[in-house]
Amino acid sequence: MLRAWQEECLSVVKTHYFESNKHFFCLATPGAGKTVLASEVAAYLFESNQIDFVICFSPSSEVANGIKKSFSKRLNCNFDGVIGSIGCSYTYQNMRFFNDDYWSLLKNNRVLVVFDEIHHCAGSSIHDTNVWGQDIAKNIQEQAAFTLALTGTPWRSDLLPIALATYSDADNKIRCNYTYSLQQAVNDGVCRNPKIVLIDNEEISVTKNKEIKTYTSLHALLKNPSISYQELIEHEAVINYIIAQGVNKLSEIRIHNPNGAGLIVASSVDHAEQIFGLLTEVFNQSATIVTYKENSASEKINHFRFNDTQWIVSIGMVSEGTDIPRLQVCCHLSRVKTELYFRQVLGRILRVNDSANQEAWLFTLAEEKLSTFANRIDQELPDVRVLMRSNTCVYDFSKIGKNKKTELTSSNVLPIPTIKLLGEFFSSEKLNEARRPQNTLHEHAYLQAFGGFRKRLIETFVTA
Repeated sequence: MLRAWQEECLSVVKTHYFESNKHFFCLATPGAGKTVLASEVAAYLFESNQIDFVICFSPSSEVANGIKKSFSKRLNCNFDGVIGSIGCSYTYQNMRFFNDDYWSLLKNNRVLVVFDEIHHCAGSSIHDTNVWGQDIAKNIQEQAAFTLALTGTPWRSDLLPIALATYSDADNKIRCNYTYSLQQAVNDGVCRNPKIVLIDNEEISVTKNKEIKTYTSLHALLKNPSISYQELIEHEAVINYIIAQGVNKLSEIRIHNPNGAGLIVASSVDHAEQIFGLLTEVFNQSATIVTYKENSASEKINHFRFNDTQWIVSIGMVSEGTDIPRLQVCCHLSRVKTELYFRQVLGRILRVNDSANQEAWLFTLAEEKLSTFANRIDQELPDVRVLMRSNTCVYDFSKIGKNKKTELTSSNVLPIPTIKLLGEFFSSEKLNEARRPQNTLHEHAYLQAFGGFRKRLIETFVTA
């Protein structure tokens, strides 16, 4: 059974194609169910005898395999491109290996071409394209019988035009044939109501050439040329604190959802291994790790999708289009600070399922850009009361490594029932055994200590 927005969009698609338009651009928030819509469009075109074949493109092999399964199930036919099938699913990277004989398929047959996350492909003409956009402009745009372009984030970080998109002259915004926003999805119960926690710190000490400087926020700290964001997210105290917040929240969720899970987005293979070690050795969590260096990454992701492991640590492998509905907590520790990536990461925890608890929590640092992106998500709801709360957690990291457990106190503004478990998580014995990154930053400069962490909760879509 289709969701209401999918039914409505399908009706708009039918009218659009009937009026001799061949390109359709759909903007739907991450997690809304764009693949299901695309399979319904394909089914309609087959049933009305308007196409002979379907080709789907997407940004990763994980997503391509998901599309293959969805289309095969809906169309009740093989979808692997071999004899007897009615379609195939590829990554955008595959485009580079197709020869003229393959592209002639579009010239000699009525083909629907589906593009998932079309924002990866740039170019309004052959003159301003990226590699994938060039293939679209040269071999697909005019040859395909129909195209269906899907995206949850309708812009590119490099500001190039998106392939197959048209733009308004006045404000240069994409003209979408159908739009389904995050606000609509949350109101309809299609996506979870996200809560974003921005983590700051009010007492940071930095030593450089034996001189100690203190800062009252991460924003002030990162203005210091001696400290980079990359070095900050690799710092032991920062990793420990953010993981602790995620672990606490996930433990609450799993009281009602025993297979609820969390995602930690790391910045490098070494960083991911560091985090994996802390999760398993310090926090006693079950976890799996997937990186681009592994040949079996897709298999590990698929296994994680259906088991009850608590955490998955990834470097861009669990990204846009990856469907793991049991993910409900995310710790953002990536070096990538673009709005497109931020929203795609958030989208990994927005997919609803049939569990009792449908919370979605993202924890990240109150870095300037990330704070801006979080607040933009909040501001997309002008007609809904938005509840913002703050919380002060004083966590003395100077005690780490001494012969005593760390202590944590918390105000009651935003109570976290399982916060008391932090003392157990951070025993000195376990921390000494865990893998740790180097605290040394640029030469002669290092973070000496962190004082009290602050959390600002952006709790979106709160209704009266």
